[in-house]
Amino acid sequence: MNQQNNISVFATTAALAQATADLMIAIAKNAIENRGRFIVSLSGGTTPEYLYTLLTKPAYRDKIPWNKTFVFWGDERFVPPDDKQNNAHMAKTFLLDHVDIPAINIYPVPVDAEPAVAAEKYEASIKKFFGEQTPRFDFMLLGLGENGHTASLFPGTDVVFENRRLVKEVYVAEQHMFRITMTTALINKANNIIFLVEGENKAAILKTILSGTKQPDKFPAQIIEAEEGNLYWMVDKKAAALLPG
Repeated sequence: MNQQNNISVFATTAALAQATADLMIAIAKNAIENRGRFIVSLSGGTTPEYLYTLLTKPAYRDKIPWNKTFVFWGDERFVPPDDKQNNAHMAKTFLLDHVDIPAINIYPVPVDAEPAVAAEKYEASIKKFFGEQTPRFDFMLLGLGENGHTASLFPGTDVVFENRRLVKEVYVAEQHMFRITMTTALINKANNIIFLVEGENKAAILKTILSGTKQPDKFPAQIIEAEEGNLYWMVDKKAAALLPG
């Protein structure tokens, strides 16, 4: 296994979410102490729902300075903002609508233009936010699909190897839709990259990503690496069932 992988296995979904929330709080504290703000990139799908809900509880909610927290998304389905498939809508429903975060601190992917234009606009907004600094997220939350995709880096798509653009549109044929995604040129610069993985249906692909032959064209999550930061795999016992050791 890649030595930069910090793999933690938890017996239950609750324990997995609690540990990830604790890690997020610790990273937020460090970021604010050192840079005055906490910059987050969230993921969609169903896996983070428990984590997002947990973060709204007083024991966790009050430990994050939401007024100094800024939220982006690693990818987005090209659907209306109020669509249940919209990642920002999901995060708002489970988390952001229940914490005291200023609306101006939330940066959803625009879905009111053509996909290519939306990707350009989101990249421009990220560059503007960071100014002269290298765009570097403090907390980059990612999921893992059964086919090895992460964010919207899908097997067989050119965007997997995009190294100039920070954000790019991609058409996912199997889903018959466009998606907007951060590229590895942006993701891999993060200070902390956190994969959140659970369920027995993820066991085979997790083993492939962590200990199989590197084939990022087939398994895009293998191309994710923390160039200067930390890479965490937060997984439950069922997803870790096939890992060696």
